[in-house]
Amino acid sequence: MNPIHTVDVAILGAGTAGMAAYRAAAAVTDRVVLIEADRYGTTCARVGCMPSKLLIAAADAAHAAQQAPGFGVNVSEVSVDGRRVMDRVRAERDRFVGFVEETVTSFPEHHRLLGRARFVDDHTLAVGDPSDGGCVVDARAIVIATGSRPRVFPFLEAAGDRLLVNDNVFDWTDLPASVAVFGPGVIGLELGQALHRLGVRVRMFGVGGFVGPLSDPEIRDEARRVIDAEVPLDPDARVTHVERVADGVRITWEENGTSRDETFDYVLATTGRTPNVDRLELENTTLVRDRRGVPVYDPTTLQCGTTGIFIAGDANADVPLLHEAADEGRIAGDNAARFPAVLPGLRRSPLSVVFTDPNIAMVGETWAQVKDRNPVIGRVSFEDQGRSRVMRQNRGRLNVYADRATGRFLGAEMIAPRAEHIGHLLAWAHQQNLTIDQMLGMPFYHPVIEEGLRTALRDASTQLAR
Repeated sequence: MNPIHTVDVAILGAGTAGMAAYRAAAAVTDRVVLIEADRYGTTCARVGCMPSKLLIAAADAAHAAQQAPGFGVNVSEVSVDGRRVMDRVRAERDRFVGFVEETVTSFPEHHRLLGRARFVDDHTLAVGDPSDGGCVVDARAIVIATGSRPRVFPFLEAAGDRLLVNDNVFDWTDLPASVAVFGPGVIGLELGQALHRLGVRVRMFGVGGFVGPLSDPEIRDEARRVIDAEVPLDPDARVTHVERVADGVRITWEENGTSRDETFDYVLATTGRTPNVDRLELENTTLVRDRRGVPVYDPTTLQCGTTGIFIAGDANADVPLLHEAADEGRIAGDNAARFPAVLPGLRRSPLSVVFTDPNIAMVGETWAQVKDRNPVIGRVSFEDQGRSRVMRQNRGRLNVYADRATGRFLGAEMIAPRAEHIGHLLAWAHQQNLTIDQMLGMPFYHPVIEEGLRTALRDASTQLAR
């Protein structure tokens, strides 16, 4: 007979959300188990945030050297050693993963369980292979924090063994000569621009006109113009054929009524991610699921219906960002430990950043969320912004949205120099429910890029005063 573990809380997945859930639950009860199906190491550390930023850092170094003559600084020929670039990416990636592994293995051994979990009912899990030492976990509450995996459109499978997802990139031992990137979302834009700056021939293809997560048509058009000026980008490409050929993958597409084709070493699919809930046998539970198979849940408590099941992080297919996963895990773990006493947790103002150059950032409510309320829009272009011109980074636009009746800051979208920092200032203002005039009462130093933000706020204030 398979052993039975009886606990208060079982957590599925030892990623960012799962570890946060574990810490929150373990602060309330010692009867908790963290179940991991594969290997320790978060998506962020292993194939996401950190290795991508390592690649981007190398790309930015190469780009800065290439741009030096624009300042009157002459440098010798800039060359990129692909093997050394990837050596550092992999070494530092492994270091970050090692820190995560050390953290998880520091949890008490009786709190950890390795094996794939499947639901038997709302409170029972089968873990591992029943014929080879599997076990049963009986839990008063369960947190699903199983993360997500790359999604690949079927037509790209014609690329065969030259089809990659972002997970594969960080295991390269050298840089390829050419890559076709499908999907100019967050991952596609970051990797596409970085590879281009490292000397890889890159072309990016999209569907539907989307550029990153942007919803504001003015900012989206600017982002397309800025990125396309450096890396060929068609966000609404008409690809007619993908074929594995002897020397790579041939892509055929229509451009301005003309058929074009190029051959690339690899196709990189960055076409979104799929939540890892389809292998949990959720059909054995009472959960209501949406068309994607994801349990319907309350975003303030992370509770699925009225059950003792909670879902956090990428598994709920809402906001696939590390800081959101950590917050959701904490809320879900605490509520699971205290179930049935469930309370709303702190959800911070939305903030997302794409680490292209210029950065893309979105704060608070998006244009798509506010447009029907006729908001005031404060605008600024960074083409003539003082500090941006000094640094030869004068590209991009910023739109801020304000409530027409109260003057309260609602949100912003931008592609701008150092937007990762502007985004944080705006997120803090949004969470404090500040008005545009209150924000203008804050200090702005000179000369800094943030003066561009002040210009947009002044534009909004002028309109509000009317």
